[in-house]
Order: sequence, then C-alpha cells, then structure tokens
Amino acid sequence: MYYRIIRNDMSKSKLITLTTTIFVAVAAMLVSLSAILIVNLSGAIDTLMNQAKTPHFMQMHSGDLDTARLTNFAEQNSNVDEFQVLEFLNMDGAQIILGDRSLANNVQDNGFSIQSEKFDYLLDLDGNIINVSDGELYVPINYMKDNSAKVGDKAVIGGKEFTVAGFLRDSQMNSMLSSSKRFLVSENDFAEIKRLGSTEYLIEFRLKDLSALGAFETAYASAGLEANGPTITYPLFKSLNALSDGMMIAIILLVSVLVVAIAFMCIRFTLLAKIEDDYREIGVMKAIGLRLSDIKKIYLAKYTAIAAGGSILGFALSLMFKDVLLKNIRLYMGESENASFASLLGIMGVLLVFLVMIAYVWGVLRRFRKISAAEAIRFGTSQEKNTGAKSFCLNRNKLLNTNVFLGIKDVLARKRLYATMLAVIVISAFIIIVPQNLYNTISSTSFIQYMGIGNYDIRIDIQQTDHISKKGAEVLQSMSSDSSISKYAILTTKTFKTKTEDGLEENIKIELGDHSIFPIEYSEGRAPTVDDEIALSTLNADEMGKKVGDVITIVMKGKERELTVSGIYSDITNGGKTAKAVFTDNSADIMWSVICASLSNQSLVDEKISEYTDRFAFAKISDIEEFVTQTFGSTIKSVGKASIAAIVVALVIIVLVTLLFMKMLVAKDRYSIAVMKALGFTNSDITVQYGSRSVFVLIIGIVLGTLLANTLGEGLAGAVITSFGASSFKFSVNPLSAYVLCPLMMVCTVLIATIIGTLDAGKIKISENIKE
Repeated sequence: MYYRIIRNDMSKSKLITLTTTIFVAVAAMLVSLSAILIVNLSGAIDTLMNQAKTPHFMQMHSGDLDTARLTNFAEQNSNVDEFQVLEFLNMDGAQIILGDRSLANNVQDNGFSIQSEKFDYLLDLDGNIINVSDGELYVPINYMKDNSAKVGDKAVIGGKEFTVAGFLRDSQMNSMLSSSKRFLVSENDFAEIKRLGSTEYLIEFRLKDLSALGAFETAYASAGLEANGPTITYPLFKSLNALSDGMMIAIILLVSVLVVAIAFMCIRFTLLAKIEDDYREIGVMKAIGLRLSDIKKIYLAKYTAIAAGGSILGFALSLMFKDVLLKNIRLYMGESENASFASLLGIMGVLLVFLVMIAYVWGVLRRFRKISAAEAIRFGTSQEKNTGAKSFCLNRNKLLNTNVFLGIKDVLARKRLYATMLAVIVISAFIIIVPQNLYNTISSTSFIQYMGIGNYDIRIDIQQTDHISKKGAEVLQSMSSDSSISKYAILTTKTFKTKTEDGLEENIKIELGDHSIFPIEYSEGRAPTVDDEIALSTLNADEMGKKVGDVITIVMKGKERELTVSGIYSDITNGGKTAKAVFTDNSADIMWSVICASLSNQSLVDEKISEYTDRFAFAKISDIEEFVTQTFGSTIKSVGKASIAAIVVALVIIVLVTLLFMKMLVAKDRYSIAVMKALGFTNSDITVQYGSRSVFVLIIGIVLGTLLANTLGEGLAGAVITSFGASSFKFSVNPLSAYVLCPLMMVCTVLIATIIGTLDAGKIKISENIKE
C-alpha cells in the first residue's frame, strides 16, 4: 500500500520530489566528503611522515659545527633514539636551471642534499626511498606542480648538467610555507658541486617518546649547542603539511554543516506545501476516524524513500568527487593508510544525516494534531491569523507600485511564514561571503601583516653566507645613494638564551633593528622603541605565558638582562616563533639579515630587482608581492577553488528553496489568488507581488548574512589562521564582489526561481477556489 501511495504521490509532484532529493543528496555528499577528506588528509600526512621517518626535532645551523659535542649530547640524553647531521647545500637560484627555466626569481632557499642513511628520507611519488645515481637529479614536487620541470628534462646546476630522473616528496619541506626546498643528488655529484654554494647543517633527532619533546628542546638549548638557524619540531612539520588542503577542507566542512541545516528547512518547506495541498484530504481522513499515527506514516513513508534515495545518491557523488579533491593530497603526501576507514566514516556520516532527517520529519508531522477536520473540509487550507503591518495600508501608499506594496505587506503580515526562507537566505549569503572574504584576505597584499613583515616593495635576504654584517652594510650604502628608494631598513636576526620561570634556558630568535620604518600590525601593545623592550610573536607569547607588560630575561654576554614585553604580533614565518627588539648587540652570531626598501615609483620594482640582483650576487632579492605569492600560493589556490564551489552551491540552494517556497505559497494562497483575479488582478500582477515578497526577504537576508559573515564568519576564519601563528585576524573585503556582484547574482536567481515557482498561480480558477 505504501509503495503505491509513494509512487502516485511522487508522480503528481515530480519537481518537489526531485528538488528535495537533490537537497538531501547535496547534504549527504558534503558530509561524506568532509569525513573522507579529513581522514585521508590526516592518514596521508601520518603515512608520509612514517615512511620518511620525519625528525622529531630539527635545528638548522649555519657556521662551524662541533660534531663530537653533538654526538656526546645525543648519547647522554636518554630520550634520543636516533641522531644525525645532514648537509644542505644552499645555492643561488640563478645557478639552477630546470629545462629552459631558471630559478633566479624564486624566493625559496633551494639547496641540494644526498639521501639520508638513518631517517628523514626523501621519497619518490610511490612512497619509496629514492636511490639516486650519478648524473640524476630529483626535483621537489612543487616544481612539477608549477610545470617548471618534467621527467627527462635537462637541468644545469652551476654549469654541471643533470637529467631530471623524477620528483621527490619531502616530509619537512613539501609545504610552500617552508622556506627551503631540497633537491636530491648522488654523493659524487654533491661533492662536485659543493664548492658552488654554502653549506647549512640539518641537526636532527628522533626521540623515544614524542611527548618529551618540550623537555628535549629545553635540554638542547641549555647545552648551548649549535643553533644558528630556525628550530622546527614534529608538530610544526605536521601543521605545515596540513595547511593548504586543511583550509579547503575546513571550508567544505563549514558549507556541509550549513547545507544540512538548509536541507532540514527544505524538507520542512516541501512537507508544509504537501500538507497544504492535501489539507482537505487530511481533514476527511481525520473525520472518518483514521488514526493520527496512520496518517503520519503515509507521509513519513514518502520522506523516508526520498531521504534514502538522496543519501545513497549523495554518497555515490562523494565517491565520484573525492578523487578530484584528493588529487593534491595524493600528489604531495601519497595514499592514506586509512582510505578504507575514510569510506566507512563517510557512510556513517550519510547514515547519520538520514536518521536525523527522518526524526525531523516525524517532528514536523506533529502539526497534524492542530488540524481541525471541520475547518479543513470547509476551507481546504489552513486559516492563518495575520499579525503586524496594520499601519501599512494601501490607501496611504504613495511611493511604491501597488503590486510591490502588497507583496511587502504580505511579508510583514506573515512574518513567521517567511522566517524559514529568510533563514535560508542568511545562511546562503554566509556560505557565499565567508569563503570569498577569506580568499580575498589571504591573496591580498595586506596579508603580509600576518607574516610578521611590514609593507614595502623590495625584500633582500642575506643568509647562508659569511660576513653577513659587512655585506648588509654594502647594500645599505648603495641604497643611501639611490634616489629611487624612498626609505629602507635592515633587520638582523640573532639567537639568544632566555630564562624560563623555573630557571631553565631556551633559545629565542630576536630580529634587531628599527621596526618603526616599516611597521607591522600588533594584536596587543606596540613595537619596541627603547633598548629594554621586546615584542613577541603570538606563538612565542603563548608558549612563554607572557602578556604585554610582563618581563622576560635574556642572557647576553653571559649576563642576564630583563626586557619588558611591549607588544604581541602575528607571524606565520620561521615556525611562528620570533621576537623583535631595538637594542644593539655584537656578541651573538648573525643568523640572517633582511633589508627592506620602498620605492618612490612602484613601476620601477622589476628594474630595481634586476639591478640589485646583478650587483649583489650573495643576496636573494624579491618583490614582496611575489614573496607572498610563492610562500602562500598553494593555500590561496585551494581556498580560491573552495570559494567558487561555495558560490555555486549557495546559488543552487537559493534557486531550489525559492522555487519550493513559492510553490508552497501558491498552494497556500489559492483562495487569495482567486479573490485577486476576481477583482481584476492579472497573472503578471500576481507574479510581481510574489517577486516583491522574494526580493524583500532576500534584501533583509543579504544584510543579515553579510553582518553574520563579517562577525561570526571572521571569527571562524580567524580561528583557523590563528592556529598557524596569526592573530587579530580581519577580513579584507572586495566591495565590488561582496556588495555588488554577489547580491546581484542572488537577486537574479531569486527572481528567476520566483517566476518559475508562481507559474501555477495562473492556472488557479476563480470558480474552484472561492467558496463560502
């Protein structure tokens, strides 16, 4: 019996059935995709790091190295499982030519290594440890992704010719946020090209117990071992690998939660519309004594079939689309060991959506109790009590078209009825605006404030070389006589010891110089201005438990010196653990220097970069916009794709919901429409009235959605960015896109859906719907 009822009912309302099924399918697909992507990303990262045996603690160091002292420390520390020192040969990008493409303008620190013997292996695209032969070159996977090289290409490294034998996965340096990239060559070739670059050492440890990592970091710093370079730990390697795809998955997860909420509203729409259509039949069934539970089962059977069909379709679609979304994860990290578990979790997510929807339908059907059999048989529709808009009278209207006025008056009179559609519009606007604003923010030049650097035109890095101070002075002297440079500054990073509250020593990297020339944004406080002040990055401040006004102790020349925390700022570079100060120091070795410059005429940027590159071969010179693009480019692309998908999903949602809502209204307003026709209103007049209702609700929804996106949405996006070291996150909004193009697209889709949804109004006959 139920099968026949469902079949007949679906054949009568094909569009509503199809639309509801699509909504359930999209909700199920997004939930399933989110689960599959999260499990695969997490599993792929774990697989990569297990295959490569990623170091738990890695200290980069430039300068002299006491291998015996390091070995002795490793042997005496009971938590050390394995220890090694790898050489990383830094080379100027101009000396690296892949095919016909030079890396001269590449902002990455490109270098060469040999395969490790103990751990920190470089892997091929099948996850195997690479055995490289003489004359072969294995290239970081990033240069395959941007089409810089392909297998079989000729590569020239400092005049020596190589053949690109393949591409490598590097569990440490895969991410573009990692400023270094490793090429793999044989031992013989490494020895031959060693004279062409500067050697940096990767001091690496694998621990017996990763939970003791914090204590090990403190022990390493207290031992006064080599530390002239960034310190990176296992959790940070994991975070860097997860960032690009993680942000895309976070957007999909957010959209999936919102689409599930909209799917519930959609089901409510269709169910109420169906009840409205069947109002008289329901009254008859109640009048002849049919039990309420039996009536509810008839409707529940239909929606169980729709939810089941939509859920199965949604899961099938998630399996179709997952390969596209997993492509980048598989390329950079390989297959996940949890792939089968991911599909199982996807099924569980879809099943949960199905069960919750059935429970929701059963809850909505409780309104049958309120239906009066006599009223239903007499009127054929529910009798609403219109409230509000009493002062909104037609005879006082002098501004609006009569049909527009009546449409707006209906919305104000039946607020509860339109509340659901308003909620859907608000959520849809949120879905469109938040990913788009996040994309605009991370792709804008202002995003550099979250990278701990100021707003300037040219960046000159001097590192992995000797006599950094002398070379920096040479560049500054040249800039001082260059009339095209309006202002410049040199910032020098050194490592110092800081004492914790329990008396232990830790390393801290402090950037020294005048920070007022190219200021950055501070989430709290301000930049240091006197010698006894220091500013800390967010991650450093959180780890040390320091706030503005607190004091930290720095050890300089064997003496303790107290510095007051003047401010806290965002930084997602160098592991996010940095500090800024203005005092002078001649005791500690310089790790690196950065020279920043602004030009009086920005059109000269490319010319000046070429000029200074030719003049100062020891420095890496880049356009700051290019620096941000190359560092954060893959993340920007991922978020960009997700934002486009979110716009498409939201517009489809708006069309379908508006269509369903208009059909429900037309079914509900049959009597009112018949009366208007009797009074002389044409079909086009009625369409304008319904269009006015939709657009009025849409305008309110867009305003509320925009406010919500710029408050709650900004907070959610900020929480993601903050986890990587940024703080005080603010959206960078593109007004044309957010406030003109997107609302225009939403208005157009709503009007089209309204016109289609009100076509049935023209078929309503006066004689059949006006009764006593």
